[in-house]
Amino acid sequence: MRYGRGPEVLSDISLSLPRGSFHFVTGSSGAGKSSLLKLIYLAARPSSGGVRLFGQDVTSMPASDLPHIRRRIGVVFQDLLLLDHLSAFDNTALPLRIAGHKASEYRNDVAELLAWVGLGGRMQALPPTLAGGEKQRLAIARAVVNRPEILLADEPTGNVDHDMSMRIYRLFVELNRLGTTVIIATHDQDLVARSGRPVLHLDKGRLKPVAPKAPAA
Repeated sequence: MRYGRGPEVLSDISLSLPRGSFHFVTGSSGAGKSSLLKLIYLAARPSSGGVRLFGQDVTSMPASDLPHIRRRIGVVFQDLLLLDHLSAFDNTALPLRIAGHKASEYRNDVAELLAWVGLGGRMQALPPTLAGGEKQRLAIARAVVNRPEILLADEPTGNVDHDMSMRIYRLFVELNRLGTTVIIATHDQDLVARSGRPVLHLDKGRLKPVAPKAPAA
């Protein structure tokens, strides 16, 4: 993958992740972690080669068919992309509204999900009034409200303390236990070491699988 006529940011990437797996993607800044997630989320197409999702070749799929595939993927963006004029409830419900669901159909589910991520008492709060960890959990709630088959998270613990990062990680573990494939791009080596999960390490755009270690005590 390359942007325009620039150098390749990803080179000779070849991987297959089984349904229901949990992987970390690591690497230094500029190694290509966000670009790899963009390929999976279909926000970009590879310069060469192919991408298959859910058993389908999506590389040359018409743009009109991509929204249906994207609705099966949840994304926690690095900059969160919360809408400041919408409440926590409405931010979370936005993917369902876009998909055409009525408020009466999802009101209870959204409230239950916000309670699950610890925001049950902040449902009407606007994002600017939330603390950093609350914003992170709100972004996670929005990403999983439509029960995605794949969850992608780009540096989800980058702006929170250790205790909050572990709490966020436990949310991902629970989602994975329920069947969601989880892929987390992170610099948080402590979190990776504690998890014992498989690691995909990017070094100058090339992928180097790393054997999982036993979880830290």
